[in-house]
Amino acid sequence: MPESSPATAPGHVTTGAPTAVVPGPDVVPTPLQTLRALGSGPRGLLEAEAEIRLARTGENVLPARRPVPWPRRFLRSLRDPFTSVLICLGLVSALVTAWGTACVILALVAVSCLLRATEEHRADRSTQALRELVATTATVVRRASDDSPPREREVPVADLVPGDVIRLMPGDLVPADVRLLRADGLTVHQSALTGESAPVVKQALDLADPALSGAGPFAQPQWCFQGSSVTSGSGTAVIVATGGETRFAAAHDGRTGQRGASAFDRSVRGISWTLIRFMLLTPPLVLMANAALRGRGLETLPFAVAVAVGLTPEMLPVIVTTTLARGAARLARTGGVIVKRLPALHDLGAVDVLCLDKTGTLTEDRPVFAAATDGKGQADPDVLRWAAVNALWTLQLADLPAADALDEAVLDAVDTDGPGAAGAVDPDAYEGVAVLPFDPVRRVATAVVRRPGRLGVHTLVTKGAVEAVLDRCAMDGDERDRLLALADRKAASGLRLLAVAQADRAPRAGAYTPADERGLTFLGLVALRDVPAPSAAGALGVLARRGVRVKVLTGDHPGTAARVCADLGLRPGGRSGTDDVVTAELVDTLSDAELVGVADRAVVFARCTPEHKARIVSALRAGGRTTGFLGDGVNDLPALHAADVGLCPRNAVDVAREAADVVLAEKDLTAIDRAVLAGRRSSGNIAAYLRITLSSNLGNVIAMLTAGLMLPFLPMLPAQVLVQNLCFDAAQLAFAFDRPPASVLRRPTALRPRDFLRFITGFGLLNAAADLATFGVLALALHNASGDGGEAAFHAGWFTENLLTQALVMVLLRTGRSAAERRAGGPLRTAAAGLAAVGVALPITPLGPLLGMIALPPLYYLLLGSVLGLYAIGLTAARRRYERRHPADPPGTARERVGASRGACSDRTP
Repeated sequence: MPESSPATAPGHVTTGAPTAVVPGPDVVPTPLQTLRALGSGPRGLLEAEAEIRLARTGENVLPARRPVPWPRRFLRSLRDPFTSVLICLGLVSALVTAWGTACVILALVAVSCLLRATEEHRADRSTQALRELVATTATVVRRASDDSPPREREVPVADLVPGDVIRLMPGDLVPADVRLLRADGLTVHQSALTGESAPVVKQALDLADPALSGAGPFAQPQWCFQGSSVTSGSGTAVIVATGGETRFAAAHDGRTGQRGASAFDRSVRGISWTLIRFMLLTPPLVLMANAALRGRGLETLPFAVAVAVGLTPEMLPVIVTTTLARGAARLARTGGVIVKRLPALHDLGAVDVLCLDKTGTLTEDRPVFAAATDGKGQADPDVLRWAAVNALWTLQLADLPAADALDEAVLDAVDTDGPGAAGAVDPDAYEGVAVLPFDPVRRVATAVVRRPGRLGVHTLVTKGAVEAVLDRCAMDGDERDRLLALADRKAASGLRLLAVAQADRAPRAGAYTPADERGLTFLGLVALRDVPAPSAAGALGVLARRGVRVKVLTGDHPGTAARVCADLGLRPGGRSGTDDVVTAELVDTLSDAELVGVADRAVVFARCTPEHKARIVSALRAGGRTTGFLGDGVNDLPALHAADVGLCPRNAVDVAREAADVVLAEKDLTAIDRAVLAGRRSSGNIAAYLRITLSSNLGNVIAMLTAGLMLPFLPMLPAQVLVQNLCFDAAQLAFAFDRPPASVLRRPTALRPRDFLRFITGFGLLNAAADLATFGVLALALHNASGDGGEAAFHAGWFTENLLTQALVMVLLRTGRSAAERRAGGPLRTAAAGLAAVGVALPITPLGPLLGMIALPPLYYLLLGSVLGLYAIGLTAARRRYERRHPADPPGTARERVGASRGACSDRTP
């Protein structure tokens, strides 16, 4: 990225306050210089001044996040592939002076774009209102007046202005570009800006670091930038740039945070371009065939264009948007689930692998203390007391957004046992000096305290993962291996372990850093036991029956995770042996291609770092799985971005909520099941629309092409074809309001182009046969089919037959495994009845002659009834045969290729 312009340089502030051009990133202004340039101070801005600046600078919102006006949405809808093809076909019709055809085509385009833009605008407003329930806020320091003391309060990030003084804590998103005034063990993730996966240490230094000269502003420890997230520690900072003036906005130009194509986007794109290829081939084929067999020239071009339009599911954008928006609104209203990205609702329905951590989902958020032992495995209450000292001062000094569950379990155990057992000292008797909070990279937390009666000594108490603590202890390799073996035996029984160590240091004036966590003395192990969540076992069983496999990605010991999973029925280490439990060490040895197979087989991944989680999720996607990931912490951020669908609970940290596609009311598998069902309902309606529409359209196109070659005149006029399509399109809106049958909810509902093509080819040919059978009916009923009257009668007869067969298809091809399910589709039945009524009545209305149609004799309707009856019998028989051959899969949905983790069977359908 090029060097900063003055508007985006960290030190150059463009506000209504007094400003000054501050030197660039290699010459850093002091905190006092920065505050003066911004017209601010350590006590923050006045509330009145903040309001004035907000009116002048605008909201702290990235350009891409600003509401999109309705006219722009309408113009964007014109870029849809189908819409673009329709516009091209309309222009071609205008060039050959087929003005009626051109007008009808452009009317279809206008109606489709109008409905789509309106529905997307309405969905965006609903989603924005729902997003406000979990809106990201920041802790800002402001004053009511010059004489008032500074007061901390939470304000929406959009209301922040340059000069505001803010507090940063673990899990916070950095809401703007800031200059640090104070930092205590602060580390941030800058991967969105620099691509670095490891957290970066930030410090409130007065001067630039000469060693980082020329490395750019991101390397300087004094600056934090919008798009970063706080991993550990805390800090106070002053905002120097907001909104479009931030480096995040300049570097990404509004595109940051956009994912690659989702499972839904890839599926619809595949179906769309397959159909577009057919559409583009149709007009040339019609022209060549008529020229060769009938000697017709360009006069058949309008008919060829109309036939190509007849193959188009023009309402696809409208149906998709309406269906997904209604599903998202229903989820928010009934389940408190917020869908932030509409296509994510389809992806939820397509999810066949759900990845999650066990804590808080499979187990309760708070583990229970089991035992405290020394290095020989003997009970030792002092180990618990030292662990409690670490936990107490970590909670009090680290400015954590929420108390750590392990720390609370340790403190609860001390309160239960009493502070004086075995001569131990009450943790409250210690005086906290400093703390290095836990982060997922170090995997330890250290508290620096003064011990009672030892004022000239600082004691470092370190607690965390066994391997990480042992690496910081002064011991030989044999002793380390012995302690690791002891820990492995305990963990294999299902216990979670924390190692505790300490060291005495001489007091120091400077801040403590992770480099001080060396040469420690090992004290012992604290064992805790996870309590399975009451609803977990039942929810896992329901998900398994729905074809969703659950995989556990955790930082815990493999034995601990395996025991919990086995208790809940996931049975790692069962039929597949040890392949069901994989450690991060093994993952590191595998190539991406090898990991695909391992990730698909395994149930538990233990000792995972954030990077491991993201890599495993990516491997599952590479293997053809549609993945969901449930996370709530900073360490879950990479995996949330890597998954097809990122989920988090409403009480997750800010950065996780911002990254997630779906926000749950609570971290519960039952809530996920409700969201999956909603996704499958929406996907089922979209699949039914495509299945029925495409098979009917293909049948009509084949019949019209065949009839066009057999008759001395065009089987239908272009305007009649387009009016027929318009009527069918209006009826198809009912798919967005249908209630799909239970069979759609049994398996993931990924839209697969090959499945659709097989289905629509078979049923399209059947529909074409019914259309062509109308030839015989028209020959009997209209034996004088010559001249203008004969042509008009033929057009009216086929127009009526086409709409009636389309109405039958809407009703009879709606998937249902029982008679009750097939009777259910109320909206579809009503729409089909209306479509049939239009088909019968339109030729005899005043509009009939205007479209080139006349009233038909009664004999035609009697004979047509016979044809439709035979067609209904054939269609029903074909559907039942299809259902027998595909007993578990509605057409167009994904089959479960591998049995679910618990209680699911492999699909053996040929």
